[in-house]
Amino acid sequence: MMPPRIVVPAGVPGSSKSERVQAMFGRIVARYDLMNRVMTFGMDVGWRRAAIAALAPAGSLVLDVGTGTGDLALGVARAGARRVIGVDFVEEMLVSARRKIAAGGQSDWITLAVGDAMGLPFPDASFDGIVNGFLLRNVSDLDGAFREFVRLLKPGGRLVCLEITHPPRVLAPLFSVYFGRVVPILGSLLTGESNAYRYLPESLGPLPDASCLATMLQEAGLEDVSFRRLGMGTVAVHVGRRPGPA
Repeated sequence: MMPPRIVVPAGVPGSSKSERVQAMFGRIVARYDLMNRVMTFGMDVGWRRAAIAALAPAGSLVLDVGTGTGDLALGVARAGARRVIGVDFVEEMLVSARRKIAAGGQSDWITLAVGDAMGLPFPDASFDGIVNGFLLRNVSDLDGAFREFVRLLKPGGRLVCLEITHPPRVLAPLFSVYFGRVVPILGSLLTGESNAYRYLPESLGPLPDASCLATMLQEAGLEDVSFRRLGMGTVAVHVGRRPGPA
């Protein structure tokens, strides 16, 4: 089998995908939330709610990997999590997240820290739940990331991944035009960073489809794996559970 093609952002410094993605997000943070709302027509808010509902975080210690500007961490805390730890490898994103969390009155329930999905600084079986939103396309080794998530889950703990996915065939031509041509123009107009929003559609290409991602989660050691499509099939929420009693 051919190894997956590696797509990296253009126009930013770095010798690896990880370094370039880090630099890219550091440059778009000021308009990141606005661009998310505009390019998804506000649907990303509902997608995060669906991921949080799948996680069922009430009373749990939850890790949000790739927390970005903190929207998912805030939602998890408001859904009743006992504690949320949000990690991201882009310090500029965490600065924005800290302001947002303070303004939302959730600073007592959310802790933020710099961390990389490929090697997180926590002991085995630390968390009741792990969630990530729009992270998977940006990691350099999906299998390695899934193994790391499973390592950190307590027996019975749940992993939830929210990510863009390959659309149904009937929608693929329209999605390709919008995502591949319109979104980069919007990104350039709103953020001044056209390369970042060319990378966004390009990064979907090597990502396994929703069914293959479910298989990868099973192979990483999860059970009861399922996924649900949202956004007319262009987004998927994957859920899996680490074997063992909760």
